[in-house]
Amino acid sequence: MCAPMRNTARSGRSVDDMIAGARVEVAPFKRDPMDFVLWKPSSDDLPGWDSPWGRGRPGWHIECSAMSEELLGESFDIHAGGIDLQFPHHENEIAQSCCAHPHGEFARIWLHNEMLQVEGKKMSKSLGNFFTVRDLLDQGIPGEVIRFVLMSTHYRKPMDWTAEKAQAARDTLWEWRKLTAGVTPSAPDPRVIEALADDLNVAGALAVLHGLKGDPAALLASGLLLGLLSSDIGAWAASDDAAGEGLDDLLDKLSSKFSDIRANAMVSKDFSGVDTLKAALTEAGVEVRMSKAGVELIAGPRLDAAKLEELL
Repeated sequence: MCAPMRNTARSGRSVDDMIAGARVEVAPFKRDPMDFVLWKPSSDDLPGWDSPWGRGRPGWHIECSAMSEELLGESFDIHAGGIDLQFPHHENEIAQSCCAHPHGEFARIWLHNEMLQVEGKKMSKSLGNFFTVRDLLDQGIPGEVIRFVLMSTHYRKPMDWTAEKAQAARDTLWEWRKLTAGVTPSAPDPRVIEALADDLNVAGALAVLHGLKGDPAALLASGLLLGLLSSDIGAWAASDDAAGEGLDDLLDKLSSKFSDIRANAMVSKDFSGVDTLKAALTEAGVEVRMSKAGVELIAGPRLDAAKLEELL
């Protein structure tokens, strides 16, 4: 049993642009090579059920239309999926569902996300760069960090997973959690809501959060709205803090050492020692702030305690 698909597709592809049989051999029982199968004939060695059209099984597209009708009815709000499914799968779903229920709307809104890339290349098993979220979690990458990286690109643009992006996301979230620790959330920034209302522009919403460092209460509320910064997914940040316990005394000693070297440099006008120690502290994951009041050392998310010990 086949359904005809004759006109220009909603994806913008005309029939002339589609080469029949380019991917698979055209089934001999089709009236037209562009028809898609509603009920696939099954041989004795394949799963199948008796039907008015002979023994067979549902076609790929009709399965989804049947499940949608059963669970959501003839009309529902949102249908989502990867851009690779827009044609032919979603187009065929629309054709058969609208024919079966001409008064229904099927899906009112369609959301198609672009493909995921890894270090600028398409993710595929053949390239050896295929992995799952579980694989990343097993590598010790926090779920919140994974979420942040994927949210940083609009869903209709190719998403590129890189180690650099993952580290940057961890640094950002670590900083935001420090800024909002012990803070009571206020209300999400209206610009965050505006961005989400604009075609689910989560990347734009995150851009707003970057500018809320001076308002921790709004930063926290906006982060919670996006599924970030909640206590139930912050164990990774707490473990980072635990790893840094006992470092206050170490940082105090290094601050005194830095202040002495800086004071001597002010007299001798030779700041090479200051520059060397500052570079070493930065390499160990410490931010160095110098002012007339003195020197302040601030531990960052990439703190290496072993390197700090070597600087004493």
